[in-house]
Amino acid sequence: MSKLNLIIKREFIAKVRNKSFIVMTFLSPLLFVGMAVLVGFLASMNKDSVTQIAIHDEAGYLINDFKSDKLTQYIDLSEMPFSVAKDTAGKNYKGLLFIPKVASIPELNGKVEYISDDSPSIEFISDVERTVNAKITKENLDVLGFDTDKIEKAKSKSSLKLSKFSGEESLKGLNEIKVAIGGFMGYLIMMFIIIYGNFVMRSVIEEKTNRIIEIIISSVKPFQLMMGKIIGNSLAGILQFLIWAVVGALLFFIASSFFGLQLGASSAVSPEMMEQAQQAAGLSKAQLYFNEILNLPLTLMLVSFVIFFIGGYFLYSSLYAAIGAAVDSETDSQQFLLPIIMPLMLAVYIGFFTVINDPHGTVATVFSIIPFTSPIVMLMRIPFGVPAWQLILSMVLLFATFTFVVWFASKIYRVGILMYGKKPTWKELYKWIKY
Repeated sequence: MSKLNLIIKREFIAKVRNKSFIVMTFLSPLLFVGMAVLVGFLASMNKDSVTQIAIHDEAGYLINDFKSDKLTQYIDLSEMPFSVAKDTAGKNYKGLLFIPKVASIPELNGKVEYISDDSPSIEFISDVERTVNAKITKENLDVLGFDTDKIEKAKSKSSLKLSKFSGEESLKGLNEIKVAIGGFMGYLIMMFIIIYGNFVMRSVIEEKTNRIIEIIISSVKPFQLMMGKIIGNSLAGILQFLIWAVVGALLFFIASSFFGLQLGASSAVSPEMMEQAQQAAGLSKAQLYFNEILNLPLTLMLVSFVIFFIGGYFLYSSLYAAIGAAVDSETDSQQFLLPIIMPLMLAVYIGFFTVINDPHGTVATVFSIIPFTSPIVMLMRIPFGVPAWQLILSMVLLFATFTFVVWFASKIYRVGILMYGKKPTWKELYKWIKY
């Protein structure tokens, strides 16, 4: 056991003393914040840009139905001949919306044309089709003798009010927030499994190619060496996560204080000032969402995150170590990495496209228990509330599978660690397991 401790200590110290580890530990949170600010800035710049669309309406059917807004400005070129309008639009505008002259408005169905060298967005196409359909529908109603003005007045836009059985107000979009939080934690696990798994693989390949491994295994069993590398790197990863958790908690506390101060200040705002009142309402809504986040099982999520991180990392890192022992270079490892990465990608897909719609459905439940996908899918389900037996079963199966994987990965490790100059195949790996 003392030898295993020495290997763990060596791997841990070598990792945490690495300059890139220290820099990325403290730089990564800043990069995430900077990326979020950049995305928000680019989104605001995109909103400020106005797209100019020319319209050539030969009979004036729809020219008054297309209203300019902050994002789209419609330019009327109906007075020009179509050929001139087309040339002008091609040189000066994003595109040309051509509305031909027909015998009656219903005949416009399928004849309105948008001319542009750039493909329009789905949102723009939907807006144009909605406008044309509304015009044709109104004309059809007039022909049938319906009073369209009364129909418009009779229309209602209802909003669904959400509440809990306890009587508390519930909010829209909470499922998306829960999936986003769980998905972020699951995505971190996936990224660090890949990153630190590669660290383990590179460490094995480096010692193997330098022939240092021949000296090491003269006094250490291959299984102890593999476990030492896995545990040492996992401890470095956990340390990095703890640092990020402390930084995140501080930012969370600052944000909570900020919302509290803003709400306290907004209570003194004069009700006559509409704009400030709207801002206060917006902050109040933000506080409700903030409170809902605080009501999530944050302690359970954090503990589960650490457990699933350790289990998932141990499970996949043993495979990375086996691959590192089987090959002589990172280039040779590519053929073996795809089967490892595929379950992680499948877990992300299942999480985002299934959990958000039915977190307690069969698909989400099964994949949150399967060991190779549970570290990601289960973390996405926990914010929605998971039965204790499912959570315990998922953890037990994860660590049981890890034990089994380490058993057969060590078989590959002990044979491949001394193999040089030959690219292994899947058939040879199978022989090493049977050996």
